[in-house]
Amino acid sequence: MNDYIEVEFRSGRMGYFQNAASIPVNPEDLVIVEVERGEDIAQVVHMSIPAAELDDQLTKGKLLNIKRIATEEDLGKLSNIGFEEEKASKTFLDILERYPFEMKLIETIYQFDGNKLTFFFTADGRIDFRQFVRELALVFRTRIELHQTTGRDEAKRLGGFGMCGLQYCCGSFLKHFNQVTIKMAKDQNLAGNLSKISGPCGRLLCCLNFEEDFYVEEARDFPLVGTCVKMNGTRMIVLRNDVINKKVTLTNENQELTEISLEQFEGLELVSKPAIEQC
Repeated sequence: MNDYIEVEFRSGRMGYFQNAASIPVNPEDLVIVEVERGEDIAQVVHMSIPAAELDDQLTKGKLLNIKRIATEEDLGKLSNIGFEEEKASKTFLDILERYPFEMKLIETIYQFDGNKLTFFFTADGRIDFRQFVRELALVFRTRIELHQTTGRDEAKRLGGFGMCGLQYCCGSFLKHFNQVTIKMAKDQNLAGNLSKISGPCGRLLCCLNFEEDFYVEEARDFPLVGTCVKMNGTRMIVLRNDVINKKVTLTNENQELTEISLEQFEGLELVSKPAIEQC
């Protein structure tokens, strides 16, 4: 029996918990776990934790325990929470109308025992909502948390399908958001039209991260863009590299393009690299 498991909460948050009582849990089981303020329900995602991540969690503090597998009574209570969250969302929006700032409510999540109510929202810039939170606490009579999320968080919560026809990576298997940069798009010859490599969240596609290592490794055999060579007595500049097809595109001073294989390029005379102005 595994001593530690990873679970996912209804809010999308992932967490590690100790199975001290050796409860016979399986992947996708719903379990009741300890949290800082009471108990919550979550779904089992992984039955073990990598040693490095476990050590990191232990340094941050004590790991909480799984209390039990969710019962029929728990599942009945869970089905009713959705109605309460809908009512809370409507009340939130009604109260928000009396305040000068604008917020877009994304999702409302009640903790399973009702000891906490979390509102996830997006907004332009930072908002001082302390008075707003106090009024919400008086109305709902529980702990209130407001979480300002990013476009990626919103896409993960709402879900959907990408241009590839599959579910958003962030909403299906990605546990953490990794940094995606324009350099990755350039490495993969995809930086021409940003709208085509941006997701519904407005950020660069997460999948640009998946093949970056491959392109970086393969690019070591290719010339730098801007390298000047001599082909058939004419000076040519490397315009772009096609890593997949092993081809190099050259251009001359008349902006005429010539595509040759990497093997052909290696046989050309090098003039200079990589600054274009030197050619």
